[in-house]
Amino acid sequence: MGFTGDSLQFRVARNEIAILSSSPPMQARHRRIVILISGRGSNMQTLVQACREQDWPAGIAAVISNRADAPGLAWASGQGIATAAVPHRDYPTREAFDTALAEEIDRHAPDVVILAGFMRVLTPGFVRRYAGRLVNIHPSLLPAFPGLHTHAQALATGVQAHGCTVHFVTPVLDHGPVIAQGVVPVLAGDTAETLADRVLEVEHEVFPLAVRWLVEGRARLGEEGRVEVEGVARRLVVWQQGESE
Repeated sequence: MGFTGDSLQFRVARNEIAILSSSPPMQARHRRIVILISGRGSNMQTLVQACREQDWPAGIAAVISNRADAPGLAWASGQGIATAAVPHRDYPTREAFDTALAEEIDRHAPDVVILAGFMRVLTPGFVRRYAGRLVNIHPSLLPAFPGLHTHAQALATGVQAHGCTVHFVTPVLDHGPVIAQGVVPVLAGDTAETLADRVLEVEHEVFPLAVRWLVEGRARLGEEGRVEVEGVARRLVVWQQGESE
């Protein structure tokens, strides 16, 4: 995929491609994934499709939202995936909501819990409950631009590269050991919307890579709290200038 007008091409580093084409480690087993969303769930849809098409040693056990009207729930249900809504407005405190959410998650016995556009700040107790198996994707190259409006922040500061980060979740918002990142250029004339569209495309490439590494047992936290991925030296997906320029 790419942007023809800007002569950009999407390229995945050779070592990532090699890992995708190889067999999973012998210790890999069928793992259960629960995905949390708040809206249409485009990243969730990408994960569901990759899991099926690439024959991951895993399955999507459930898709859960804090909004009963989240369009992504209807899509997941149409795919035969169990869905549930835990509306955050039904609970008096953040802690009460997180307790109810955790109870719903645990009904599906997940090995991995994925935040795919889940727009809630989670309490430290919730994060600790799923420590080492709670993963988020954030639309910036962390530690730059945590929080909201990341694309506008990038444009305002004049950075020349932007992107997304897949990371283990810690009690600190948008912080945690990095599993993989995707990088896009910031182009002259970009708006927050055009930049967001470009970043979303790289999200749809890097997120399935990172989650697949997790369920195959390749990705793990090292002794110093840094992520190590078996057989992968470069955990980066990048946009590069096209050869035709």
